[in-house]
Amino acid sequence: MVGIYNYYIVALSCLIAVLASYSALNITSRISRASGGIRFFWTLAGAFVMGTGVWATHFVGMQAVHLGMEVRYDWWLTVFSMFASMMSSWIAFYITLPKKVGWKALILGSGAMGGGIVLMHYIGMEAMIMPARLEYDPLYVALSAAIAVAASLVALMLFLRFRYQPKGSGMKWAAALTMGAAVCGMHYTGMKASRFLGHPGMKMTNEPTVDMLLLYGVTVIILIILFISWTAIFLDRFVLESMAYRDTVTGLPNRNEMNRFFNTISDRDSLGVLFLDLDQFKAINDTLGHPVGDLMIGHVGRRLLRFAGDGREVFRIGGDEFLFIVSPCDEDRARRLAEHILQCVKQVYFIQGNELYITASIGISLRSPHMTDGSFLLKSADTAMYRAKSAGKNRYCFYSNEMELQEIRRMELEKDLRKALDNREFYLVYQPKWSVKENRLVGWEALIRWSHPRLGTVSPGEFIPIAEETGLIVPMTRWSLKQACRQCVAWVSRGILQPVSVNLSVGMFWTGSLHSMISSALDESGLDPCLLELEITESMVLHDIHEIIRQIERLREMGVRISMDDFGSGYSSIGLLDRIPLDALKLDRLFTNDLETPTKRAIISAIIQMAGNLHLDVIAEGVENEEQVSFLTELGCHVMQGYYYGKPMRVEQVDEWMLRKGILSS
Repeated sequence: MVGIYNYYIVALSCLIAVLASYSALNITSRISRASGGIRFFWTLAGAFVMGTGVWATHFVGMQAVHLGMEVRYDWWLTVFSMFASMMSSWIAFYITLPKKVGWKALILGSGAMGGGIVLMHYIGMEAMIMPARLEYDPLYVALSAAIAVAASLVALMLFLRFRYQPKGSGMKWAAALTMGAAVCGMHYTGMKASRFLGHPGMKMTNEPTVDMLLLYGVTVIILIILFISWTAIFLDRFVLESMAYRDTVTGLPNRNEMNRFFNTISDRDSLGVLFLDLDQFKAINDTLGHPVGDLMIGHVGRRLLRFAGDGREVFRIGGDEFLFIVSPCDEDRARRLAEHILQCVKQVYFIQGNELYITASIGISLRSPHMTDGSFLLKSADTAMYRAKSAGKNRYCFYSNEMELQEIRRMELEKDLRKALDNREFYLVYQPKWSVKENRLVGWEALIRWSHPRLGTVSPGEFIPIAEETGLIVPMTRWSLKQACRQCVAWVSRGILQPVSVNLSVGMFWTGSLHSMISSALDESGLDPCLLELEITESMVLHDIHEIIRQIERLREMGVRISMDDFGSGYSSIGLLDRIPLDALKLDRLFTNDLETPTKRAIISAIIQMAGNLHLDVIAEGVENEEQVSFLTELGCHVMQGYYYGKPMRVEQVDEWMLRKGILSS
């Protein structure tokens, strides 16, 4: 018994197969970029659309053939055939989800997809209820299966090649046409394999019979499904995706899009990452307000957008942080791009009647054979950016192997620093303060040192910043205060009535426990508060100065002295000196190291005169020779500290020093 085809309905079945394939493959591209629950949703959606598309193609195709007899369908087998088609689609999508899909996975995926098409077709054929017996030609059955698997393989290869490329929609249509050919080719080859053998005396009809309800019903349902799936993709791509992957201030892609973009880049691509941070942007927010700050960020974003394209992607990943990902990229291309960006950013901005200037610092990391991970590239560029800032800002810096070693050492120090206090690896050294006018000792400065069990003595300039960043500076300061107070009490008991000073980090003022910490150290040791001096840094003027002044006043009410360390080292606090309750200023060593310069001597003289008018003592740090002593004495500074009088010493060395100076008698 040979069927007669209605070619209009045949064309409709092919159209459904292609549209369903395109929709499903588009959804699959969503799966590849999603994660978590969203990934699961798109997987199910893609399997549902592909499965129902294959199913609809089969049953619309069945309506295209006239067999000369009445045909009905077993609804349970019909539903089961749809389920089988969706499950095989889900398996194929799941296998081909990873960023890298090898030949083995590709063959398995195409086998699952092609096998699902075959399984759905022959289950659907078994669902036919008719007055005829159905047999198959094995050769054509094998050919139909081969067509389904081979076409699925080609379709998946095309799709995997172009799924991440927004301009590759033409190739996605090619993949959809190939997948549609797999579905239709398998179906109509499978129909060729079918032999309908009638029974003797069965009633035949020459009039084509089409179940219009089934035909229209299946067609309308599949078109509704396709419409809904395309609407979901449109909303995801142009509405929800814009909200999730676009920065609202600049319109640039955000950190989420950056992470997604890293996943689309082949490990074989040469890659450069430029991490850009605006210099002193906080000052604009603090002085002109956040609305103006946001406008500034918007202007910067629009300028940076000019550099996008030709393998360059730009993202806003934080408050005043931007990122460029460049591929392909070498050192020369990254350098030229960084120079152009710096020149562009520092041009004047006119915002709400304000003429504003700002600069940027850029850190650059280039992919190397041992550095392929995107997060490591980002971290490396961030490290290089901070190196650019520390070198003076408004410049760029490449990440180097030396920085990598320094970063490894820093991470190692941070890890070991957390155990150092419990392991009793810290100790204090004491450096004398000497009055030239009276030729006597007038105090000690306690300085913390770290004896690392493996690395030896670690410089304070290396571990103190780590302690401040991690918050470990709080227990370290508590320990230093207690040790220094106990030692001062021990000296007092031996007749050495001299104060001891301890350095305070600005972070101590935000703990809420500074006052109680100092009270506890004094009470436990029994030290007179007037013998304790706390040294704060000039950089504190950048913080909440009113809160700092309030806490300093409480400390001075206890009888504790307060001095400003490293005065003149970079932050101008002169305008606040009459408001901050201080007892002394400590001149930074940059003044004592250049006393021969007339301008430096003039500055020191002015500071000493100003301090005298404010009733503040002046202590010069970094004094290393007699010539410096003479210059400073001539300028009116009479209290000094430095290697000329004594280097920082452990307690046992202090006793030897005091014996040599005649402060202690043997």
